[in-house]
Amino acid sequence: MIKWRLVSIKASELLMGIAFRFARRFLLDKMMNFGASTARFADYFKGFENVEAIKEIFGEKTGEILRHLTVKFTWVRSYMWVNPKDGHLTVSTYYLNNGDRLDIYLDVIHELTHVKQFMDGKELFDMHYDYVDRPTEVEAYRHVVKEARRLGLSDERICEHLKTEWLSDNDLKRLARTLNVKCEEQAHALQRQV
Repeated sequence: MIKWRLVSIKASELLMGIAFRFARRFLLDKMMNFGASTARFADYFKGFENVEAIKEIFGEKTGEILRHLTVKFTWVRSYMWVNPKDGHLTVSTYYLNNGDRLDIYLDVIHELTHVKQFMDGKELFDMHYDYVDRPTEVEAYRHVVKEARRLGLSDERICEHLKTEWLSDNDLKRLARTLNVKCEEQAHALQRQV
């Protein structure tokens, strides 16, 4: 019997999730970790224990958590993500070397929110929700938008950060509305740039 909640999932996201789980069973984790180096978050990302946005996520245990958080640096050309098995952070060395520093900083805030969610036992990849409606994603993006506004970023620049390859024009608009960011005008222009 098919649950009706699954009908709201985009076919592409569902297929991507199935493919990811299938590939992971067949050594994808080992392939992605081939040649990867491991470090402690605090050894590489210096000073993040003093960042107010990070302290809002972890509270008074921020320093301790960041000192014990493992980071794997991978050759995979991607961004960064939290491993759903053990909660460690995986970061693309390509992204670190070639990405925009502000985007990397905001992505760290986003992913550390997921680390905290993992620690709290939340399902990070709940396929009952579209990506832009998933409670864990909305929470992570809220932290990012709050920090972006604290830094004085315009809605246009925030929209630029929110736009990724996996978000359609409509997804970006929905996410932006949820986050109270004005992306309506920028969505078409950003879509053409990606």
